[in-house]
Amino acid sequence: MVANRLPVDFAVDDEGNLDWQRSPGGLVTALEPVMQQADGAWVGWSGAPDLAHEPFEADGMLLVPVTLSADEIEGYYEGFANDTLWPLYHDVIAPPTYHRQWWDAYKRVNQRFAEAAAAQAARGAVVWVHDYQLQLVPKMLRELRPDLRIGFFDHIPFPPVELFQQLPWRKRIVEGLLGADLIGFQRGGDASNFVRAVRRLTDHPTRGSVISMGSDDATPGRRVRAAAFPISIDTQHFDELARKPEVQARAKEIRADLGDPDVVMLGVDRLDYTKGIRHRIKAYGELLQDGRIEAATTTLVQVASPSRENVGAYQELREHVEVLVGRVNGEFGEIGHSAIHYLHHSYPPVEMAALYLAADVMLVTSLRDGMNLVAKEYIAARSDLGGVLVLSEFTGAADQLAPGPLLVNPHDIDGMKDIIVAAAHMDPKEKRRRMRNLRRKVMGDDVAKWSQSFLGVLTAVPARDSYV
Repeated sequence: MVANRLPVDFAVDDEGNLDWQRSPGGLVTALEPVMQQADGAWVGWSGAPDLAHEPFEADGMLLVPVTLSADEIEGYYEGFANDTLWPLYHDVIAPPTYHRQWWDAYKRVNQRFAEAAAAQAARGAVVWVHDYQLQLVPKMLRELRPDLRIGFFDHIPFPPVELFQQLPWRKRIVEGLLGADLIGFQRGGDASNFVRAVRRLTDHPTRGSVISMGSDDATPGRRVRAAAFPISIDTQHFDELARKPEVQARAKEIRADLGDPDVVMLGVDRLDYTKGIRHRIKAYGELLQDGRIEAATTTLVQVASPSRENVGAYQELREHVEVLVGRVNGEFGEIGHSAIHYLHHSYPPVEMAALYLAADVMLVTSLRDGMNLVAKEYIAARSDLGGVLVLSEFTGAADQLAPGPLLVNPHDIDGMKDIIVAAAHMDPKEKRRRMRNLRRKVMGDDVAKWSQSFLGVLTAVPARDSYV
């Protein structure tokens, strides 16, 4: 397993002693059993600058830290990954920044990840590389270890070729990804975008979703498949959490703390410009202004987890969102009751399950999202068949879950206002019918099934004997 981050947070004290704590996350939950059974190694960055340590065992996995300097974090991670690739791959919602120094750092760090993986992988091993931070690793790894079966999964959207062509290093990225045997995407449209980029930017023949890679003196010919493998969550975990009496009691307590409004609306997002938080607050404020909902009987709870706080666009977003929230609360709030409860921090899964249970309407209004797992968490938590999901058309989840959610175009403020009102006043029977259908889709398609599906296709790739 090769990912930007290790599945644990760890620190080394002055005497060289290691202290680690497992990081929460669906990816870790899904892959931990696979890694344990296969004597697997996980290659990733510790999350801190200049923190070097030898590989170590944790939860039955060998963890292999990749050391990054402060300058590399700034250039590779904060710069190229999150100020160049992230906005470009999310429909240029914010303008990407192109710096050659960032590209150089990205290449250098990707090479380090590839070398770490090559050093750990057994002969003929399966290597699964994750996400946009490491798009050069598949080719680099194949050059080091042609015997390996290599998979890559892109957790975020892959842009249309008309946007992707802005990137000065576009062909290098495509060739980097084509080092894999299998390239997975969240949506069929993302896979199609990638194949179109291959056709436009390279000479490799394509047939449907399969790209043919010609042979040369170093490597034999092979085929690369690009396909959709929509990711999911640990559905059973969220379902069990939400059924616990203490979580259900906490949900009632949350509603009481909010003043027992008739309707509780909820947004849960990283504070990111792709999530449509400003559009959501604008629509909600206009509904209050129009008198279509009443501040005395309706509350919006917006959880906005801190994200990439060293990147200028995120600092500006936080300021903008907080000004919008303050304006709505200043105009429509009352003593003892806020129109919007804005929470700029993260919560553990138990508290999130209680929030999901407390919410009558879940607002997922992303401007662009690879999948959006919050939507699936909300569904998994609602074994009571209550609640309504309002879901952006521009999420991978919309492809999987429709019909069931109320689909919305977040750029259409008037249309979003109508759908929010419809959700708030939906007939209870209709709520139950929709949520029952949504749970049927989500509960039978969890993150373990996703990982098994991807690895099943990847391990079916014929093994190669050559090992240079």
